[in-house]
Amino acid sequence: MDSSEEELGCWAAEKRHDAAKPIVLVAAAALVDSDGRVLLAQRPVGKSMAGLWEFPGGKVDPGETPEQALVRELKEELGIDTRSSCLAPIAFASHSYDDFHLLMPLFVCRIWEGKITALEGQEFAWVRPVRLRDYPMPPADEPLVALLRDLL
Repeated sequence: MDSSEEELGCWAAEKRHDAAKPIVLVAAAALVDSDGRVLLAQRPVGKSMAGLWEFPGGKVDPGETPEQALVRELKEELGIDTRSSCLAPIAFASHSYDDFHLLMPLFVCRIWEGKITALEGQEFAWVRPVRLRDYPMPPADEPLVALLRDLL
């Protein structure tokens, strides 16, 4: 077997391994304030990856678009109102965890109504894009940091 056959064999094995995992669709927002800072939320105790910092958002329910899910999640988690038209898609993360594969579109949102409130007991931090790497994040979020730093 030459190296190209070996590479194809590895590719096929990886594809079979990933195909066995359920795909979880999550929508996330980089909320940006008037000073150009991004809101991060710390995952609370009792949830997987507790203590890590992430972009607010959550799972997309059956029948929802990512934008609809994000509008709902921002209301439930942060107590703010926004609209799908205020969400600008900028990137997505695709990451394989041990028992599922995460697909996460990331939207930038600069317009919302209401005061951000920790409705689920989470901690928040308004972070300058150049300081996002100072906050430990889940593996799926990490590749988005450089992109946000460059865009904002």
